Amino acid sequence: MGRPGGTDMKITGTTRVFYILGDPVAQVRAPEVYNHLFERHGIDAAMVPLKLPAAALPGFLEHGMKAENIGGFLATIPHKAALCERLQPTDPVAQVAHAVNAVKRHADGRLEAALFDGIGFVKGLDHFGIAVAGKRVLVVGAGGGGHAVAAAIALRKPALLAVANRSRERAASLVARLQPLAGPAACVAASNDPAGYDLVVNCTSQGLKVDDAMPFDAARVDAGAAVVDIIMSKQPTPLLRACRERGIQAEAGFEMLVQQIPEVVRFFGFDAIAGTLQADMSEVRALLYPK
Repeated sequence: MGRPGGTDMKITGTTRVFYILGDPVAQVRAPEVYNHLFERHGIDAAMVPLKLPAAALPGFLEHGMKAENIGGFLATIPHKAALCERLQPTDPVAQVAHAVNAVKRHADGRLEAALFDGIGFVKGLDHFGIAVAGKRVLVVGAGGGGHAVAAAIALRKPALLAVANRSRERAASLVARLQPLAGPAACVAASNDPAGYDLVVNCTSQGLKVDDAMPFDAARVDAGAAVVDIIMSKQPTPLLRACRERGIQAEAGFEMLVQQIPEVVRFFGFDAIAGTLQADMSEVRALLYPK
């Protein structure tokens, strides 16, 4: 298997195997990223993609995970909710989001599931110097991303955690799921108006297309507030550009993915390498977002 820099990855009978499950799976970059990290840091492991239809997931969990040299897997569409339902994670963010994106196989065959989208997001906030504790936060969008982001923010104890969504019922459903974590701080926002908040997070898909409407009015963001758009785009979204033109701190969502990598590596049992990566994230950023 060819690797960046012209080296070759050695796979032997002792290699620990990890997967990434999805359907489709051709677009995933996880094998490229993790295999580089495994080789670079001397880990005898390899990650391979599996194009697994949704209907095949139960059989895969029952039979495909019996091999003792399997370390675990990452998961993407369409498996994240089904895995949560089957594996019942203890991770509170996964419980709120009703999704997982990583599963670890223990030596006794037990499968442990977790979701790293939320911790990736709040670690991104730390990287950007954006505080949450005691602050007023508005999450716009109550889809899968909104669930993970809101749950992770709730664990940081904001003074107010408001959720806005085009469907008020969906926003209310998310707020109900947040109550065990946030208590009375969680509420349904009256609208998507960002005025009065210290942090505003776009968790909608508005901004993926050049002609999308703004998810909220950038002109209404308070001076001194911060905005984060979780859309994974190398180019600033129209929302980010509009906020930056006003001098508002406005950050892109790719850091949410970057910050997950050490956490996933640690979850899979490679604590020392996770610490090395966390101390200097430049290698991970270069792999995920090459210039």
